[in-house]
Amino acid sequence: MRALLVANTGWYLYNFRLPLAKALRKQGWEVILVSPVDSYSSELQEQGFHWVPFPMSRKGLNPLIELWTIISLIRLYHREQPDVVHHFTLKCVLYGTIAAKFSGATKIINAITGLGYIFSEGGVKTRLLRSFLRWIYRPVLMNTSVVFQNTDDLNEFINGGWVDLNQVHLIFGSGVDVDKFIPTEEPDGKVTVLLASRMLWPKGIMEFVKAAGIIRSQDINAQFVLVGDTDLGNPDAVPLEMLKSWNIEGLVQWWGWVDNMVSAYQKAHIVCLPSYYREGLPRVLIEASAMGRPIVTTDSPGCREVVHAGENGLIVPAHDEQALAQALKKLILDPELRKKMGKQGRTIALRDYSLSIILEKTLSLYA
Repeated sequence: MRALLVANTGWYLYNFRLPLAKALRKQGWEVILVSPVDSYSSELQEQGFHWVPFPMSRKGLNPLIELWTIISLIRLYHREQPDVVHHFTLKCVLYGTIAAKFSGATKIINAITGLGYIFSEGGVKTRLLRSFLRWIYRPVLMNTSVVFQNTDDLNEFINGGWVDLNQVHLIFGSGVDVDKFIPTEEPDGKVTVLLASRMLWPKGIMEFVKAAGIIRSQDINAQFVLVGDTDLGNPDAVPLEMLKSWNIEGLVQWWGWVDNMVSAYQKAHIVCLPSYYREGLPRVLIEASAMGRPIVTTDSPGCREVVHAGENGLIVPAHDEQALAQALKKLILDPELRKKMGKQGRTIALRDYSLSIILEKTLSLYA
């Protein structure tokens, strides 16, 4: 049996779906990974997988280029002749499903890994694009298995009439390795609040910086850290020069890209993601929970799925730096509350988000 896993970056396949690819291979599947060329392409091949390069513009809207992308994808699927195709991210779901139906794949699995900036921005262009997607999703997704990572996205697609109840599945993210991300004692020194994500404005970067300024103005002994690289392929990317400027001025520290996230969480007391991006299920929040760190996030799709308010973290309104500062201040000043919430976060991660549970549910779709 041959399975194609298709995403818009090699980075996504390597960081989020490598365990799935390995589990399929262990079961005897021939696994082929498809993505545009990036720095992770060679990493996928070094893991022993057949990787197929496929150019795809993540933000391109030129109709002729997009049509050619679909035609090229149809040719690729015809050549590879997969039994099952598994698409990740909206554009791959849309284009890949069209290609798969033309190529005669036996089963199509579509993972809606969050709705992204198209569903979180209010500009004219994004509103028009949303209207187009709502019109086209129903016929494209018909007769496919559709996987959602949070109940908000699932309900939006069902209420919009884009999918039927008998074709949807709710699987909470891609899982976290609870044997790797294990609780550790808080570090000594200043309380450190960490925000780890791609440096995109809708991830709440500016709200985090402003909240840090509010807390600093109250002479509270804490430091604030951004972890992650900017994403030049995204129109909402935080400019590199601004990140460097904040770091130099001491508003927040910017550690850039960090390969060893376990080490990053170990240096933190609190993990924060004030996102208003249409997240699927933020990996940073479930990793932080698995490591026994309390989390602060927004009442936004995907984010609120992870936090049981008052148990493993705190929820604040999106776009509200004052509320964010107040929630962070509460945890900064209360080490016993941090400890209590961190312990409960570990329990929740083991119960709902462990890699073994998520893989079992995902592999059942292939069976």
